[in-house]
Amino acid sequence: MRSLPLIGVTLDSEEAGGWSKLPWYALRRNYFSAIVAAGGLPVALPHHPEMAEAYLAEVDGLMVTGGAFDVDPALWGGGAPHPKVTLKPGRTDFEMAATRAALARDKPVLGICGGQQLLAVALGGQLIQHIPDEVPGALAHEQPNPRTEPGHEVTIAEGTLLSRIISKPRMAVNSAHHQAVASIGDGGVVNALAPDGVIEGIEHPGYRFALGVQWHPEYAVDPDDPAIFRAFIAACRA
Repeated sequence: MRSLPLIGVTLDSEEAGGWSKLPWYALRRNYFSAIVAAGGLPVALPHHPEMAEAYLAEVDGLMVTGGAFDVDPALWGGGAPHPKVTLKPGRTDFEMAATRAALARDKPVLGICGGQQLLAVALGGQLIQHIPDEVPGALAHEQPNPRTEPGHEVTIAEGTLLSRIISKPRMAVNSAHHQAVASIGDGGVVNALAPDGVIEGIEHPGYRFALGVQWHPEYAVDPDDPAIFRAFIAACRA
């Protein structure tokens, strides 16, 4: 019997060129190490949408990662893609299928950065295609300083799952995104906001654990970031 919860982790993908002459998968190590440190057993999930149901029958939870790509506006009625939008259809098709399979089975889902945006769309929400064009006076959400440092703070909404995990009203976060959640579907809750009003965290209390954060807690920029992974793994054990 497995003693550690098995956590499916989505991968980024690149076409031939750069590191390899053939198409390849990649993901930063700290995604995996954050899960291991929290007590989980991570396993990488290749992009095969037709296998999403089979993957989710085996894993105890799903972590949807970020990357240099955007969710196709066609999936949420957003019209034509903004010139700054980068699409990775194969990745998004799989992540959407896997997220919907996880929600249907009520298995815990943690969405990080682009993973939060995809979770929002899976829950019936919509996105901001390019923050500088749609949010007057927006912060530099693609922060100029290293990702290992804070970019800004977020305010955490009282009474939310995130507030129970973090146990303080504000925390420092890094910031590496040009899109953001504009709205979430019925029953969804905004749990964190940036000073400029951009949505930084979402959750849905109708599920055992459905949490998204716009920042990258795997970097542990804030001392309480690891608590997010511990709460996720604890939900996967339940």
